[in-house]
Amino acid sequence: MLLGFARTLRAADVDASAERVHAFLGAVDELRPGMRADVYWAGRLTLCGGRDDLERYERVFAAYFGERAPAGRRATAAPPPRLRLVVREGSAPGTAARGEEGQVPPAAALASASEVLRHRDVADLDPVERAQLRRLLAAFALRGEVRRSARRRPARRGEVDPHRTVRELLRRGGEPARLRRHRRAERPRRIVLLVDISGSMAPYADALLRFAHAAARGSRTEVFTIGTRLTRVTRELSHRDPDLAMTALAEAVPDWRGGTRLGELLREFLDRWGQRGMARGAVVVLLSDGWERGDPELLGAQMRRLRRLAHRVIWANPRKARPGYAPLAAGMAAALPSVDAFVEGHSLAALERLAAVVRGARPAPVEGADRA
Repeated sequence: MLLGFARTLRAADVDASAERVHAFLGAVDELRPGMRADVYWAGRLTLCGGRDDLERYERVFAAYFGERAPAGRRATAAPPPRLRLVVREGSAPGTAARGEEGQVPPAAALASASEVLRHRDVADLDPVERAQLRRLLAAFALRGEVRRSARRRPARRGEVDPHRTVRELLRRGGEPARLRRHRRAERPRRIVLLVDISGSMAPYADALLRFAHAAARGSRTEVFTIGTRLTRVTRELSHRDPDLAMTALAEAVPDWRGGTRLGELLREFLDRWGQRGMARGAVVVLLSDGWERGDPELLGAQMRRLRRLAHRVIWANPRKARPGYAPLAAGMAAALPSVDAFVEGHSLAALERLAAVVRGARPAPVEGADRA
């Protein structure tokens, strides 16, 4: 359960390394896993690697364990008072004694519910579970695989930087000085998300678009919807509030729950944006079930064209997790040879794995892909 919380933190771009997770589990074991405030402070002190992680940690904790703030969470000088959960004999279920934060369910129970939710198919969730899923998706972060740029930055190790070294010598009047060094800077690759909003994808469209909204917070992310039309929605998803972003997107997209013309729309994307530079060296992610009403051969040709431009092509299919699934749909079969990674996209845990693949993790080889 707590490991699921750590995985969700990683998906939100918190530096929750294996060593930090080990320290977190040890701290919780020394305290009380059933106490929400203890879990909060144990994680805050062990899993956060810097100031930038604190805001992400707050969002993930609130979504994973509920919205109520643990007692003393604003305090920095002293730990919060311990909260005791006392269930009196004969009391109704859920009537635990109240502490400073009111009625508090055990953290273990909250974590268990969130861990189960992580693996549930989005199409099977009820309204309450969908609301919790939306809160968890709002805490996501998506960064592309890093690449070395032509720019260089100061570093302790690396090649000697002659310009900075000479400037240091001049500043010291010619006295010997330590050699200044530099190395190539790294920057994340651009991410392009193509989200299928056709009728067959209706049960998953909201979750996938909220995933795209979290990804669009990055400055090098572009988002398009595909159905019967191709619509660029990066600007609509730039709203910080997810609900405002979804409202703006609903007004901008005219082809909700229509058919699917993957081959034609992929060709339009490549002609208008991809060939001009948006797809060059980028990580391109298609979130679709692969149902194609057009010509599968056209889709196959455009996928090969995309593969030549992009650094990597990833296909996330919500139907892949179903028992006995095989990529037999004409569109999926035509596209698969040009796909570097074919992953699931039906649940929160699947989207976390997708985020890891986008960052550079290598999944299992794609079955049926031709790399000759």
